[in-house]
Amino acid sequence: MKNMKVEKAEKLGLCFGVRRAIKLLKETANKYGEIETLGPVAHNRLLVEALVNLGVKPINHLDQAQGKILAITTHGTSPAVLSEIRAHHIHIIDTTCHIVRKAQNAAKELVEAGFDVFIFGDAKHSEVKGLLGWTGDKGIATLNMKQLYSSGKSPSRLGIISQTTQTRSAFIEFARQLMDVVGPKIEEIRLVNTLCKVTQGQQEAAIKLARKSQLMIVIGGGNSANARHLVEICSPLVETHLVETADEVDTSWLVGRHHIGITAGASTPDEAVEELIDKLRSL
Repeated sequence: MKNMKVEKAEKLGLCFGVRRAIKLLKETANKYGEIETLGPVAHNRLLVEALVNLGVKPINHLDQAQGKILAITTHGTSPAVLSEIRAHHIHIIDTTCHIVRKAQNAAKELVEAGFDVFIFGDAKHSEVKGLLGWTGDKGIATLNMKQLYSSGKSPSRLGIISQTTQTRSAFIEFARQLMDVVGPKIEEIRLVNTLCKVTQGQQEAAIKLARKSQLMIVIGGGNSANARHLVEICSPLVETHLVETADEVDTSWLVGRHHIGITAGASTPDEAVEELIDKLRSL
């Protein structure tokens, strides 16, 4: 492994939305001593643990709130949750990513214009739960056309948006299949591109690197949607592994490999990426 080359993707790791959230949370915790976040600020255990040490504590439900300051995470939330927080007289620090905010606004505007909204996304993901909240009862979220069949919805005017971290190719394919199914019955379809350009750029850079590498390692949270998508798009091109820390690297992966590509999810701390590269180079 002496001649092994370790190469980072041109675009990877912490996006500006998560960096902004970290900055806001650190400043608030410094000022007030301790604050809470409704859910983890981003889907990365190392990042969440580092913030806990600075006084930023995640809670799962509003009824667990102890303090008078609560942060909305980068994934955003629904209008109903925001109203409930205000009813408890809790001060809100809103770190919702501005790209997620644009998707929320798109959902809201489509409903106000008389459209039913189909969201291409994981209905269990916190961002998608928030997006659904902005559609009132006029939205459905799915990654699977079969779920749409069983939903019984057949609107005459249809708006289509996506969870911000989905891949472009998957969103286009979903919209195409949807057109095949409902196209003839629909008076009007409006598709709004709510995909995150930063995430798209990271995915494109990962594909470019995967094409010339003998192994790809994605570092990111196991529950991070964008980290999983990086694995999904690199895997057809080259053997790809997802790790959360450098310690999870299995040296057997490296045998006979001279060119290792590295990419990272949008909530992966810079230090985790550097530790991974240092470990690989030390081997």
